[in-house]
Amino acid sequence: MLGLWGVLCMALAIAASLSGLGYEYGGRAFVATLAAFGLLLGCALLFGARGVVERAAAVGSGSGWLLGVALFLTYLLYASGTGTLSFARIGAVALFLFLPLAVLSTAESAPAGSTQDFLVIAGVWAAVKFGPAHWIWPFPSGKLAYILTMLLAVNLAIAGFLLLRNMKGTGYSIGWGREWTFSILVSLLAFACVAIPVGIRLRFIAFDLHHQAWNTLPLKAIGILLFVAWPEELLFRGLLQNCLSKATKSDLFGWIAASVLFGFSHITNGGFPNWKYVLLASIAGFFYGWTWRRTNSIFASALVHGAVDILWHFLFRTL
Repeated sequence: MLGLWGVLCMALAIAASLSGLGYEYGGRAFVATLAAFGLLLGCALLFGARGVVERAAAVGSGSGWLLGVALFLTYLLYASGTGTLSFARIGAVALFLFLPLAVLSTAESAPAGSTQDFLVIAGVWAAVKFGPAHWIWPFPSGKLAYILTMLLAVNLAIAGFLLLRNMKGTGYSIGWGREWTFSILVSLLAFACVAIPVGIRLRFIAFDLHHQAWNTLPLKAIGILLFVAWPEELLFRGLLQNCLSKATKSDLFGWIAASVLFGFSHITNGGFPNWKYVLLASIAGFFYGWTWRRTNSIFASALVHGAVDILWHFLFRTL
C-alpha cells in the first residue's frame, strides 16, 4: 500500500505540474500543498491495508483522537506553508475534526447505528457538500479544495468510526476477493441496462463520445475512483447503509434507505430540485449497495461507482 501511495503521489504531482492549470508554481507553497496531499492520501490508503484498522483500533479510542490531531497538524502544515494561515480557518478545521470525534466519543461502546452515528454522518456530509472548501483550501486558487476536503473527510471517518467507535462491517479495505469480478461486472451491466434507457427516456442523458478527451482517461479514472467513488462509498455504504441495517436489524431496509438517501444527496446537482438526478442516483445506489453487501468491501462498490462515473463522463452528456 505504501508503494501504491508513492506511485500515485509521483504520478499526480507530475501530471499536475505539467497540466498548465496553475499547479506549477513551485516553491514552498507547492511543496506544502503536495506534502499535505501526500499525508492525507497516504493515511487513507494505509488504513485500507489488510489488518491495519484492526491493529490500530485494538490500541483503544486514543488512536482515533491521535489521528484527529495528526490531521489537524497536516492542515497547519498546508496553511503555514501556503501563507494562508488564519485563526478563522484554524477554528473551522478544528471544529470539523474534533466536534464529530467528541460526539462519537459519547457513544463509544454503543452498538453501531446510534443517534450519534447518524448525527455525525449527516453533519460531515453537509459540511463537505455545503461548507466553504475553497476558503479553507485557497491554494492554488481553490483548485484542490474538493480533493483535499474529501481526503480530510475520509480520514476523519477513519478516526471517528473505525478507530474511536471501532465499528465493524464497514468494509474499509483495498484488496480482491473470490467472485468479486463476477459481482462487479454483473452490477455494472445490470445498472447500465436499467439506467441508460431510463436516462435517455427522461431526456437526462444522451450519447456523446468525447473522443478528444480520451487521452485524459487514465488520470480521470484515478481521480474519480479515489476522490469521488471511494469517499462516497465509505459514507453511504460503509457507514450509512451499515448503520441503518444494524439499527433496524434489516439488511433490506438499510440497503433501500441508503440508496434513496444517496439519490436525494444529488438533488442540488445541476440545479435544485433535480428529480431526474435523484432517480438515477437512487438506482445507482441500489446497485452499489448490492455490490457492497455481496463483497463486504467498499472497494468493490467503489469500482462499480467509479466505472459508472467514468463511462458517463466519456460516453454521455447530461442534458
